[in-house]
Amino acid sequence: MKNILTIFLLLIGSATYCQTQTCYQKYAQVFELRGANEVKDGTHENIIVTIRKGSFADCFIGKVKVENGVIQINSLQLSYVDDSYEPFRRTYKSTEAVSIINGMSKTMITEDDELINIMFVDAIKPKKKAYKKAPEPNFDL
Repeated sequence: MKNILTIFLLLIGSATYCQTQTCYQKYAQVFELRGANEVKDGTHENIIVTIRKGSFADCFIGKVKVENGVIQINSLQLSYVDDSYEPFRRTYKSTEAVSIINGMSKTMITEDDELINIMFVDAIKPKKKAYKKAPEPNFDL
């Protein structure tokens, strides 16, 4: 009986763990559902920088410069809690230009196999209007 209870608790725990979305998945879902406006050239603050490796994922606030619709990766900076910034330096496997599609950068892969994405949350389109649903009928028949 003790073994069955242990197995049951492990199954429930693993099912709960599997259903937990990472911050990257949550942000990506918003971009997928709402879409994003074109990201204009200039310096963008209030961006989200996602760093993923294996099952680990974390998201940070930062700023980056965009020129001719391309991210200037050497301008990427992460924000500290006191609102100061520090350059985000990584060595990437590709030197290809980093384009922006639907408000998100293409995935960049570092030499350490980290997956990096930049998300322009200020470009997310507003939530679309939804039809108001009728209440369930509640008549005394």
